[in-house]
Amino acid sequence: MFLDADLTQIKERGSDADVVGQQIKYFVDGFPFLQLSKAATVGDGIIKLTDDQIKEVVSEFDKSAAEGEIALLKFVPASGAATRMFKSLFGFLQEGKKDKSVEEFFTQLPKFAFYEDLKVSLQADGYDITTADENTIASYYLTNKGLGYGELPKGLLKFHNYTERSRTPLEEHLVEGAKYANAGSLVKIHFTVSPEHRDKFEKLVVEVLPGYQSKFGVKYFVSFSEQKSSTDTIAVNTDNTPFREKDDTLLFRPAGHGALLENLGQLDADIIFIKNIDNVVPDSIKEETITYKKALAGIVLKYQKRIFDYTNQLTGSTDETLLEELDTFFREELCVVPPASFKNWDAAEKRSYFLSKLDRPLRACGMVKNQGEPGGGPFWAENADGSSSLQIVESAQVDVADADQNSIFKNSTHFNPVDLVCAVKNRTGELYDLKKFRDPLTGFITEKSKDGKDLKAQELPGLWNGAMADWNTIFVEVPLITFNPVKTVNDLLREQHQ
Repeated sequence: MFLDADLTQIKERGSDADVVGQQIKYFVDGFPFLQLSKAATVGDGIIKLTDDQIKEVVSEFDKSAAEGEIALLKFVPASGAATRMFKSLFGFLQEGKKDKSVEEFFTQLPKFAFYEDLKVSLQADGYDITTADENTIASYYLTNKGLGYGELPKGLLKFHNYTERSRTPLEEHLVEGAKYANAGSLVKIHFTVSPEHRDKFEKLVVEVLPGYQSKFGVKYFVSFSEQKSSTDTIAVNTDNTPFREKDDTLLFRPAGHGALLENLGQLDADIIFIKNIDNVVPDSIKEETITYKKALAGIVLKYQKRIFDYTNQLTGSTDETLLEELDTFFREELCVVPPASFKNWDAAEKRSYFLSKLDRPLRACGMVKNQGEPGGGPFWAENADGSSSLQIVESAQVDVADADQNSIFKNSTHFNPVDLVCAVKNRTGELYDLKKFRDPLTGFITEKSKDGKDLKAQELPGLWNGAMADWNTIFVEVPLITFNPVKTVNDLLREQHQ
């Protein structure tokens, strides 16, 4: 299948021929659908915190963070250009198509945080923003003739207006970090970025960091990493043979956010907050987001302590009372139901099973009530070992042609806004090898094209889906106000972003 030159190319990318061969096998065989048992709902897989419970876990978290007992880090996937934000505007600029969203963009232009920058950019070439034609304005907004927003990542775009200055999402994450990822006045934030934009991110950090450090009385440590080329997946033709470039080399493509598991696995912290780059709001409505982020972290710390305590008790013990207690803990609190044969296992087998289930990374995932937004949802699903557990499931993982499975998926009451707090160390303080807890059979196959030729591409198991399939998982209902993504530029006109 592979030529000697292919093997050299694969090795130079930091990958392995066997891994690439397995990727091709997935193209041939496909990925199996995940078998849903039922939707996770409040009281049956999703925790709804009372006001007193929120105060309790937030207080415990604040105490641990203030005293420097735990190392905190905020992880923000920020790769890729924001091109999809401007799909309608590009249609207008390139083809003259003007839909309602384009009309709204121009009529509401002064409300955007980038308005003054755009005004100055136009003035530099002799244009007045109030009289310039719409085509000129769009051109100066999207292309390198002006602001070049159409080629920048979301993290570097002006989102929100403030008296002192307009803020980008990167800056909003700096502010959030000071509010909940603050361990003894040290705030660590890690952004994953694309190579072509890294220097721009670094430049902005150098420019704004002193001001935010002074404002919040903290010391920031901001780091960056890029999606590793070794995580790219091979592309194939429609007949599943390797797709070749014009120079006869193999074509590899970025494998989606699941590839960032490599980046996440190299970060040393006790608690890691994960949140997408575009899900930020102005200071006026940040408070609830901050409270629930702390609450999720407090829940992780609470359950981690119990897990470590149970592990210590279970080491060297097959006490029947303890095993029964653990069975209840997993079924009712960690929502892990053992295989049907579990009742026939002896004490030693049960002990081994519980030890393996306790010794895993832990995450608390915020879930908002379903408002028809696209994205993964919370479900109980069957695992390869015969157990069932909580999983975040995307539509592509479900056999919607199966009436029962489709009904379960459609009846989901909540969805995942990518709001996670993770604990990635074991009880001795060692980092888990996160790749060991990924379900490789939860990848995705998509249809693409290159140079006019159809091809099939493959994404690795999603970072918060299959990549975390074998983690201990807790779902917590969070308010809708904590979820305010910006998918199109006009989303910035919503009340929450003004």
